[in-house]
Amino acid sequence: MLYHLFEYLRSSFDFPGVGLFQYITFRSMFSVITALLIALFFGHKVIQLLRRKQIGESIRDLGLEGQMSKKGTPTMGGLIIILALLVPTLLFGDLSNIYIQLMLVSTLWLGFIGFADDYIKVFKKNKEGLRGRFKVMGQVGLGLLIGLVLCLNNQTVIREVVPGSTPQARIESVETEQGVQQLPVLDSKNTKTTIPFVKENEFDYTWLWPFKGSGKQTAGWIIYVIAIIFIITAVSNGTNLTDGMDGLATGVTIVVAVTLGILAYLSGNIIYSKYLNIMYIPNSGELVVFVAALVGALVGFLWYNAYPAQVFMGDTGSLALGGIVAVFAILIRKELLIPILCGIYLVESLSVILQRYYFKYTKHKYGEGRRIFKMAPLHHHFQKEGVEALITKPAQPLPEAKIVTRFWIIALLLAAITVITLKIR
Repeated sequence: MLYHLFEYLRSSFDFPGVGLFQYITFRSMFSVITALLIALFFGHKVIQLLRRKQIGESIRDLGLEGQMSKKGTPTMGGLIIILALLVPTLLFGDLSNIYIQLMLVSTLWLGFIGFADDYIKVFKKNKEGLRGRFKVMGQVGLGLLIGLVLCLNNQTVIREVVPGSTPQARIESVETEQGVQQLPVLDSKNTKTTIPFVKENEFDYTWLWPFKGSGKQTAGWIIYVIAIIFIITAVSNGTNLTDGMDGLATGVTIVVAVTLGILAYLSGNIIYSKYLNIMYIPNSGELVVFVAALVGALVGFLWYNAYPAQVFMGDTGSLALGGIVAVFAILIRKELLIPILCGIYLVESLSVILQRYYFKYTKHKYGEGRRIFKMAPLHHHFQKEGVEALITKPAQPLPEAKIVTRFWIIALLLAAITVITLKIR
């Protein structure tokens, strides 16, 4: 809103100083500071309100050290994150930008699903929460919406410098190593995305369709939309599983968000994208303002969520954060980097899947279920003792704060590898 106000003052009255709001970096700094302050100051009030309403976490005794001391800790703290994220984005973001619009919709969409889940658990006293099929339907619906917008909206394009003279191309000033040059550029709607470790650094979903003909491009878009639905569902559920220790999901997501912000800035800047030989996505740089607000909101929330936590984000926060990460990566065409960047989410999800199916398999074969990990998701494996499993290390359970810190360190390593993939081909 402030962005549009200052843009009006600049264009209509040439008001001095308001031109600073044209710069994404300037607005991003205000965005992260505002989000941090909102999370810090309003977060305390929200926690007090949750305590008065007795909106506390119900804990099932799993035999983990210090687990029962968390009983009654306020949950649904994801509301703090969402509030601190939305306000700066609305103030400093370009609300006419399609990418900002999609991120706002994604945040509210999955935030509402998570809120409904928490509401049923807390107020309806139903530990199962929202039924799984309704969660999946909501995630699929969001994926379908994002896919259709990318397919049909004229603003979601990739801009490429084309060789020679192409009838559809237009001449534009492009800064190169030889200076500013007038080069033919072409805006195209396609299903290309970034893939690591290959020379051209791009992958086209149409390649997955084995048949040639006029329907190949349409088939590529269908495959692309299906992939988007899968990615959003998988990442949001993975983040939900990661949220099992004080500060774990919050800290890991901060690292992921900062990395995505760097990638968005590079992809939305024609100079840097040209230098790194990655696809240039016009107007996607505006997403830096959004992700700056996300980082500020998460850092502010971590103030209260760090061990020992004063508040839990609940599904309100974890489902929303997973959806935000997934949609953000999709919009900047970096979704195939998610297995590396979001390796913590991936491993947490795989640990649950492997544990469940191995238990069922061994129970069917031997009459008694066996375990790969002492407990799943994986972070609880390092806390548990006295359980037979294929993986027995560590022999002694580790303190929760140590486990969380080590997961943060791994997240930083994965983030560094993700950025490095832009040049390792």
